[in-house]
Amino acid sequence: MNKTLKIHNKSDKPYNIVLKENNLIEKCIKLENELPDFMKDFFIYLKSAVVTSTRLAYIEDISFFCKYLISETNLTKAKTLKDITIDEFDNIKARDINLFLGDYCSRYYKKTEKDVLIFENHNRALARKKSSLSSLFKFLYRNEQIKQNITDGFNPIKLPKPQPDAIKRLEVDEVAKMLDAVETGEGLTEKEKIYWKKTKLRDKAILILFVTYGLRLSELRELNISSFNFSRGEFKIFRKRGKEVLMPLNKTCELVIKNYINNERPNSELIDDEHKDALFLSLQNKRITIRAIRELVKKYTSIAMQISRKNGYSPHKLRATSATSLIQYGFSIYDVQNLLDHDNVTTTQLYAAHKKNVKREIVKNFEWLDDEIKNED
Repeated sequence: MNKTLKIHNKSDKPYNIVLKENNLIEKCIKLENELPDFMKDFFIYLKSAVVTSTRLAYIEDISFFCKYLISETNLTKAKTLKDITIDEFDNIKARDINLFLGDYCSRYYKKTEKDVLIFENHNRALARKKSSLSSLFKFLYRNEQIKQNITDGFNPIKLPKPQPDAIKRLEVDEVAKMLDAVETGEGLTEKEKIYWKKTKLRDKAILILFVTYGLRLSELRELNISSFNFSRGEFKIFRKRGKEVLMPLNKTCELVIKNYINNERPNSELIDDEHKDALFLSLQNKRITIRAIRELVKKYTSIAMQISRKNGYSPHKLRATSATSLIQYGFSIYDVQNLLDHDNVTTTQLYAAHKKNVKREIVKNFEWLDDEIKNED
């Protein structure tokens, strides 16, 4: 008999945020139970050292490495992940890790019943796997479970330095075209217009929230009706690392959200209890999916830029659009850093580089001898 999972939520976090966190924790526990017992102390360390999403990513990487040990090497005699021993881990050398990252991970194969699938990892993915394994081996050494710290021998993985010119975002006039498209339906196919008539107020609210606040995709999806306090002119979002943040609500966003709630969003009696508080709903009256948000952003950005649907932008490009637009309107990089929740101001500075000819404009409008210059002219 299947038992229904019920969460006793004593915090002031909404149910959907608690449920999302719990789902990640359940995945972590499942993988941890499959891995060797000698890693238990490391798993306890991860609980308090990193956020849950990072914890899951680390455990997934370690599980992948252990499967590699069994299927591709002679470094263990184990037949299952649970059977790998600490003595076998103690015999692993830096060279073994470098072969795993540099040779196997960069391109590997998986056989299914019908196909052979080819997987490739580029440097960013390899760097994350290296970080996961470095954390594990350093911990085992500090915990006196292995005799040597082999991590100093791991090969460096160079990541490309972000270039301002490579940052994709919409120009101000393209944002206007995007919002016109969602308002009028112009540029949509006849099939798309059928759905547009039912969701245009929702889609408009989603796009305006993205370009105004530079919200992350997960932050926008998890918004609830209860997140908004219209009388105070603010709304609450839950950011990375469990941060709870109050955001000021401007008139434009208040207008489009209220318009959607009052004129398009289904009445609460038509919605299951699980989704009653969700702000943005699908046509099935469920909380909108990550995939659906990506598709609608791709659709409207492609219309704005007059390119094919498949080349339309992701929600993260609207985050970049928000950042560059705010800086071009004159807000400081520190204000924009705070609004977008960048860990480091250097990330925000990349968007500042898009302010075209900024040095020329500053100097041109800052003449100390303005009267003399005019006389010479």
